[in-house]
Amino acid sequence: MISLSPIKRRLLYVGLFEFFGIVLSTLILMVLSEGDAQESLPVAVIVSSAAVVWNFIYNTGFECWERRKQIVARTFKIRSIHATGFEAGLFLICLPLYMFWFDVGLWTAMTMEAAILIFFLVYTFIFTLLFDKAFPLHAYEPQGCQ
Repeated sequence: MISLSPIKRRLLYVGLFEFFGIVLSTLILMVLSEGDAQESLPVAVIVSSAAVVWNFIYNTGFECWERRKQIVARTFKIRSIHATGFEAGLFLICLPLYMFWFDVGLWTAMTMEAAILIFFLVYTFIFTLLFDKAFPLHAYEPQGCQ
């Protein structure tokens, strides 16, 4: 187990999560759009950029909420709430991008986004569970949460 300061922990989490997310979502978008990497990679990078900002904001707020509620362990229920809330926010942020980039209607974009969301819901849960084991959440005293 490695103990990191809150900011280093968040930056490492975001960097690793987004790197693997770009690779995997490019592959998924290639299948969904029946296109190639040149078409899907830019979307994956744009979504990743949006996700980096959302991830930082969401996780900072979530950790503050955990501290206020005195939650010391991320149970299956807490992890499920975390992953669902994150993905719901990202869904709303990215839906217009899919419509514009792939020139599709709302229903098709929602279908594409739903497929990505289901994948990332599982990915977020598993990645964060493993990350928490390697870099324990409460190995430090969180700052900035009153």
